[in-house]
Amino acid sequence: MTASEQVGGTEPLRVGTIAFDEMDQLDLTGPFEVLSRLPGATCRIYAKSAGPVRDVKGLRIVADSVLSEAPQLDVLHIPGGFGQEALMDDAEVLDWVARQAAGARYVLSVCTGALICGAAGLLKGKRATTHWAAHHLLPLFGATAVPARVVVDGALVSTAGVTAGIDGALRLAALACGEDSAKAIQLAMQYAPDPPSDSGTPESAPPHIVEGARAVFRGITERREATARRIAQRLGLSP
Repeated sequence: MTASEQVGGTEPLRVGTIAFDEMDQLDLTGPFEVLSRLPGATCRIYAKSAGPVRDVKGLRIVADSVLSEAPQLDVLHIPGGFGQEALMDDAEVLDWVARQAAGARYVLSVCTGALICGAAGLLKGKRATTHWAAHHLLPLFGATAVPARVVVDGALVSTAGVTAGIDGALRLAALACGEDSAKAIQLAMQYAPDPPSDSGTPESAPPHIVEGARAVFRGITERREATARRIAQRLGLSP
């Protein structure tokens, strides 16, 4: 019996993830670990072109197929990472995201994948979250920025940074297949985080750690803001 069969019966879900250069691999692989255990789920990875992509640290991931060959998905999963910048100006990718989202039961954005959703026009009038370093950019896309690890607004499930994608995928599992299915998946993964320190948010981390992290992210944050403002103007949004 497969792991999917063990978590209960429901109709199969076609889950698709978009992969791109300089994404954060855990934005992809964390939720993939959860979503691949959904009852009867088929999980596929799609990219703009054939061949491997490299995550922000150099890990190579090979997509199953190109975007144009994807069927209508039930669950659209959009990771984040530094490479999100290029996708926000990629009309082909944004059109694909918008079309898939229109027919999907759920859209899961992880970390700065929310900014890709914003550029595709999916955040207007929505409550959403993203990585803390980009959280202030959400209103530029017409969203209400919520300071939470996971935010559910209709079909949109958005998460804070990187590891929060696992939490968001479990929330989606509960929505799609029921609480017991989500709990069985969590148990099978033995997902019970117990970090050595409470330093996972700017509010809980020591000030000097936060200051150092902000310095690391300063360059990409400034570029993201410039891009977000330009795209918001293109979309006719007035923050």
